[in-house]
Amino acid sequence: MSASVLIVDDELFIVELYRDILQLRGYRVVGTAFDGEEALRKYNDSSEKPDVVIMDHRMPVMNGVEATREIMRLNPHQKIIFVSADILVEKEAREAGASEFLPKPFRMDDLIDRMKKSAQK
Repeated sequence: MSASVLIVDDELFIVELYRDILQLRGYRVVGTAFDGEEALRKYNDSSEKPDVVIMDHRMPVMNGVEATREIMRLNPHQKIIFVSADILVEKEAREAGASEFLPKPFRMDDLIDRMKKSAQK
């Protein structure tokens, strides 16, 4: 059975790119969200929690650090790959509970490597 993933990013193009590539690599995309608040709501309402959450930082309503903190409060074992063009947010993201940090821009192979690593933990 392939690992499941929730994709959180405010840019539709990015969400679709991640979804298409992850699905081609055999991952199951169980949800998408365009801001942290929507991500939290979908995570909370989902009966099947994703194996991995891909979390962007800069989003309207609730940013990625706040959303990561809230998701980790609901499930301290959730694997979150935090992605951001702002490398200065890495420490804060990890303190919030992110298990991986990937600076944007990155190669999709780097995301796949992080997915494999996170899904195996």
